[in-house]
Amino acid sequence: MALSEKNITCVPRHIAIIMDGNGRWAKKRGLPRTAGHAAGAEAFRRIANHCRARGVKYLTVYAFSTENWKRSEDEISGIMRLLGKYLEEALQDMEQNRVRFCFFGDLSRLSPKLRQMCLAAQSRSADYDVQVNFCLNYGGRLEIVQAARQFARDVQEGKRSPEELSEELFSSYLYSADVPDPELIIRPSGELRTSNFLLWQSAYSEYVFMNVLWPDFGPGDLDAAIEEYQRRNRRFGGA
Repeated sequence: MALSEKNITCVPRHIAIIMDGNGRWAKKRGLPRTAGHAAGAEAFRRIANHCRARGVKYLTVYAFSTENWKRSEDEISGIMRLLGKYLEEALQDMEQNRVRFCFFGDLSRLSPKLRQMCLAAQSRSADYDVQVNFCLNYGGRLEIVQAARQFARDVQEGKRSPEELSEELFSSYLYSADVPDPELIIRPSGELRTSNFLLWQSAYSEYVFMNVLWPDFGPGDLDAAIEEYQRRNRRFGGA
């Protein structure tokens, strides 16, 4: 489905996606789960390019959660290899695409090489306008806890007082500081839950759940989700 001419300029500024269904996609085809993740990586490329073409300024994707470490060592290694491969390619053509990379999550658990690649991508693209946020070793509850700890440390050191704390100030302690909250969050795969994703930032986000596995998610699906978002009446608590 293509966006109508009437709606093509009314896209959300910030879209977030829970990239779900890679394993089930592979299982349906009798393939190893790593094949599903490889197909999911290609889906991400398609959607990132389509978001840029549609004028989306921020794209945030749930790449690897704090809970995903419970998976098999082979699957985790495969995911990390795919991420490394993607970053290697992205570093080569970053200037042409002019996309800023940011990483939300605790990168300390990654291998030194992969962590360095993430930091290099983030540093080299810092001045670009369109931004992709990778939630990597990320959990929404952990993000809030870490922000609260940092604020408490600042109070303890005399940099802040408890009375200063506001929603805006607390937001500045999150991974997403200076990034507007997502207007639209999409979850493919048929699951109907948020899975610890952007818990603070999603207070007024519109959710669209879609019954398509992530590797099969294409530009038409993204346009359909945007059109569903555009049909919503966003009142933010008003009448």
